[in-house]
Amino acid sequence: MARVKGGFTTRRRHKRVLKMAKGYFGARGRLFKTASETVDRALVYAYRDRKARKRDFRRLWIVRINAATRLHGMSYSQFMGGLKKAGIELDRRVLAELAVSDPSGFEAVVNTVKNA
Repeated sequence: MARVKGGFTTRRRHKRVLKMAKGYFGARGRLFKTASETVDRALVYAYRDRKARKRDFRRLWIVRINAATRLHGMSYSQFMGGLKKAGIELDRRVLAELAVSDPSGFEAVVNTVKNA
């Protein structure tokens, strides 16, 4: 049986990696080996940071809600506990957006929580 050379497959793989490395500095964007190493590392960072972004946004929302509730004489934990008791099912993202863009609407939510 004849030996199969992987020319087409190898070229396609190299092209795919070099396309992903487009815009990288120097050899990282031109030579397959360095481009491959850099792209692999970049994909690891991308995967990790997709998870980290979710954590970062949740922290930001909590900080914003906390600041807004303290303006109305409550702490964050009291506010979140009151939301549960009042049966209000707004998530932190919506509450943070409400606190920033519609303070009067947020105040209405805080008053509802205080009464509950």
